[in-house]
Amino acid sequence: MSDPFAALREALKVSPDNVPLRKHLGEALLKAGQLEEAEQELRTVAQRAPDDEGAALLLATVFLRRAKTPQALVIAEGWARRGQASAPMLVLYARLLLHDGQTAQAVHQYKQAMMLAGAQRDQTLEKDLGLLPAAAGGGPGPSDDEDEHDEEDGGRIRQPAGDGPRMVSPDDLERPKTTFADVGGMDQVKQQVNLKIIQPLRQPELYKAYGKKVGGGVLMYGPPGCGKTHLARATAGEVQAHFLAVGIHDVLSMWMGQSEQQLHALFEQARQHTPCVIFFDEVDALGAARSDMRTSAGRQLINQFLAELDGMEQKNDGVLVLAATNAPWHLDPAFRRPGRFDRIIFVPPPDTAARAAILDIHLRGKPTKDLDLDAVAKKTEGFSGADLRGIVDRAVEAKLEEALAKGFPSPVTNKDLLAAAKSARATTTEWFSAAKNHALYANQGGLYDDILSHLKMK
Repeated sequence: MSDPFAALREALKVSPDNVPLRKHLGEALLKAGQLEEAEQELRTVAQRAPDDEGAALLLATVFLRRAKTPQALVIAEGWARRGQASAPMLVLYARLLLHDGQTAQAVHQYKQAMMLAGAQRDQTLEKDLGLLPAAAGGGPGPSDDEDEHDEEDGGRIRQPAGDGPRMVSPDDLERPKTTFADVGGMDQVKQQVNLKIIQPLRQPELYKAYGKKVGGGVLMYGPPGCGKTHLARATAGEVQAHFLAVGIHDVLSMWMGQSEQQLHALFEQARQHTPCVIFFDEVDALGAARSDMRTSAGRQLINQFLAELDGMEQKNDGVLVLAATNAPWHLDPAFRRPGRFDRIIFVPPPDTAARAAILDIHLRGKPTKDLDLDAVAKKTEGFSGADLRGIVDRAVEAKLEEALAKGFPSPVTNKDLLAAAKSARATTTEWFSAAKNHALYANQGGLYDDILSHLKMK
């Protein structure tokens, strides 16, 4: 069978440094589904022309199709950070963020893409992001033509007649079995959550004697992957409370006024099933500083959120509000007033003892031999809980590959874990680089002193 790319290959033999020609070959191979060869060609282009965004987009697309999501994410994130990404690159970045579970950032990047020249809507992605309303009766949503005639107000389309908010069902509530025993390390954080949330439920009369209600808000912040969500679920498990996890897709809607209604419905669900822990992940996406907003719609959602939190003084008794963010500096200052998120807890990367405990949790149920987890923990300074889980996963995958070759399984050893750790890097480093600047130059009232203490700068 003849090679359809023979002419291009021959041309490259004559002119191997011809970057446009090699890029053309890489794109052709991608379209033909020859992904391994496409990756080789486009890697070469990326090395020789690092400022070619088109080539970077092609390479990221190849990575995505080859299930190399982390590599694709690095490319897309790099261009987004430069501020030079095109609409297609930002749409791809949004898709990758969604795949990585970072829904709030995915929504933000997709909206940024739609503001750029040459942007084309991706309705499948919009549906996955929760940006398309479900049509009545399960039929198709509004068409592109219909969208062009919808009236807009404050950056969002007005809610059409008869279209109500997402109904909250009892199925949205969990009864977690996870407790603090399942959370490695984080002793200081657990102590603060215990004082603010757990003990008021266990000893309500004692707190009532001091005029403290059973309820309140705690905001956890810190680098991603350090267990904020896991801790929130474990908190509910500790007190045998209902748990309602709220993501950005559960609240945000493109229809005017519907986001506020959905937020109210979620709080009402929690109030009807007390004691209940309602947990807002990536809360900065819902509560961004109003001074930074261009539209009235966003400010209205913030005002609704604040009003629901203020219900703590009226009808939120038994409702425990936990929230997590990687970027507390983007949160509206009004959320930090007494009665709202009046306890702010820094969740740092786990220390040495906690890293050993986390590794032990992730290795449970797996065949192991001659483990010295303290030694592994000492080699993983700055690693998040998610990073440590990745180390265990890589070590297990290596043992599986070895077992397939040998025909019999062998246990995971310290050597395997150390080899996996050596090939990994701490993902918290970049977060601390940004956080340090806020802690040094925008630290009103010592809000970020914990960051400086962690970095040994105070």
